[in-house]
Amino acid sequence: MIHDPTLPGVQPALPLFDEDALDIADYLKSEAPADDIHTDETRRQGLAALTLGAIGVVYGDIGTSPIYAFREALRGTGVAVPGLAEVLGILSLLIWTLILIVTVKYVFLLLRADNRGEGGILALYTLVRLAAGKRSVPVLLLALGGAALFAGDAAITPAISVLSAVEGMGLILPSLSAYVLPVTIGILIGLFLVQRQGTASVARFFGPVCVLWFLALGGLGAWHIADDPAVLAAFNPLWGGEFLLDHPGVAFVVLGAVFLAVTGGEALYADLGHFGRRPIRLAWFGLVLPALVLNYLGQGALVLSQPEAAENSFFALAPEAGLPVLVLLATAATVIASQAVISGAFSMARGAIQLGFLPRLRIRHTAEGQSGQIYIGAVNWLLLWGVLWLVMSFGSSSALASAYGIAVTGTMVLTTVLGVLYLIRSGRVRAPVALVLAAPILAVEGVFLASNLAKIGDGGYVPVIAAIVVGFVMWAWWRGTQAVRARVAKLAVPTGSFVRMMRGSSVNVIPGTAFFLTGDPEVVPSALMHNIKHNRVLHEQTVLLTVETLRVPYATAEERAMVEPLGGCFLRLTLRFGFMETPNVSRAMVHARAAGLRFDVMASTFFLGRRRAVATGKGIELVLDRVYVALARMAADPTDFYHLPRDRVVELGERVAI
Repeated sequence: MIHDPTLPGVQPALPLFDEDALDIADYLKSEAPADDIHTDETRRQGLAALTLGAIGVVYGDIGTSPIYAFREALRGTGVAVPGLAEVLGILSLLIWTLILIVTVKYVFLLLRADNRGEGGILALYTLVRLAAGKRSVPVLLLALGGAALFAGDAAITPAISVLSAVEGMGLILPSLSAYVLPVTIGILIGLFLVQRQGTASVARFFGPVCVLWFLALGGLGAWHIADDPAVLAAFNPLWGGEFLLDHPGVAFVVLGAVFLAVTGGEALYADLGHFGRRPIRLAWFGLVLPALVLNYLGQGALVLSQPEAAENSFFALAPEAGLPVLVLLATAATVIASQAVISGAFSMARGAIQLGFLPRLRIRHTAEGQSGQIYIGAVNWLLLWGVLWLVMSFGSSSALASAYGIAVTGTMVLTTVLGVLYLIRSGRVRAPVALVLAAPILAVEGVFLASNLAKIGDGGYVPVIAAIVVGFVMWAWWRGTQAVRARVAKLAVPTGSFVRMMRGSSVNVIPGTAFFLTGDPEVVPSALMHNIKHNRVLHEQTVLLTVETLRVPYATAEERAMVEPLGGCFLRLTLRFGFMETPNVSRAMVHARAAGLRFDVMASTFFLGRRRAVATGKGIELVLDRVYVALARMAADPTDFYHLPRDRVVELGERVAI
């Protein structure tokens, strides 16, 4: 068991069901209680099914990039009629960006850096934290920055993806162009409205639809390569280098557009735990990478043979009769890509809550047995508001493209930096070797980031502002939580001395079991102190209950519960959950009973200590304190959040100055 003492004490346990709490008695009476620890559903599925699922979920975002990436890169050159140098140069940059960033960095390297099978920037942060053995504020800020930038990415992806697909209506019938924004807004509202129902019912269609989409990408591209086979020379990286040298004035603009080809690469790493390395790699090399490369080559060949097609090179690949089908398929693919990033935002928020970076939020599982199928209403509606604002403010996918790159490149750069720190601090490789390995990737991503930063005035400020706001909120919550813990610790009574003192106490002992939730098992819960002070009673079995969040994604059955006698009527119960789990105290009582705790559910009471923080700082500290206080008031009700039986909870409050 690995517990992080620097994280907030009573880590948030996430409710498995949103409405009706599962009564402990009912659960214990069931003949075959379901184990609430993470069970890797994917291990029971075949490799083909896993690969199919990876195509639909992992690569949904990156699969929509051909709609706009090559087009925006051509526009960035400023050339009215793109020639061989421009087309081959951009194609070479696109191909080698896919190879270096996605294939080398993510598929070959980062997929090996898993935290008990889980990936993503927060999982990578915990690996660095574990390897270092101590808290590092700079590393913490890197993780917060990456998570904050992902929030901007999660808002922009649905907007640009759906908008770019619906814009294809204007190619079918020019008069339909006036309906692009209303149709886009309608699709997005519908997409976010169905989130509450969960994606489990439609997830089975994601893979087949995306397979059809990638086959269409590859088929259309291969068909048009014959228009000008000279595009095959783009595999030579010298074309990309020569283009950058010959076009220094527009190189940054073009590189910013080229990077759009790898948007969604972060999802590949984040979804590692859902599918595993082999399916993700098989999907990439067996279908996704060939389809993407063929499509970009086909677009290039078409532009060389028909320069007027550069205005919308992707949809120009389809014959006139097949254009409506391609538009519908593209719209379906972009909705799937949007769904993937929305689900990723839910998972990122859950991980941030479990690591103490965000307050408790109401989280609901939408599919039993699939830990990744969750719904967070607050995140859903905030994302919808942001997406609609982006669509109505920018109005076109071309305008949004300027805002897209910064969020993606920023997240990727921070992921690379954390990956290097992990290699060094874990001792896997020496620092010079790690830097040599990462230098080419960091150099390329640094150039891409710089090129996208040049678009700050054209819309790039959007993800930057979003990241600053989200990062500020996460930092304020983490800082406030630490301040409350430090303040409470000064007034805390050690558990050991308290137990010894109570042996000769005249306090009345009453029948039953009392569970007192506490963030620090070494000190007496404030609720217990208040209960003795005001009620002058102790239960014949008083259990100090601590919910620990491990710095690993999932706790094993052996790690779940530990019971420790403290003397007299006192016991200590520790329930452990991984930071990617949605803990359920009621269900975990099965493990507590297996660990030796004996209690009558009907004669048990749960006591919660409510702490109300009061801001007392000055200057910027006062601002941070007030943000923390406001967030604390917005936090979900602890009874629902910890999934406790509602009719057996007593809450006692206190004010804490920070």
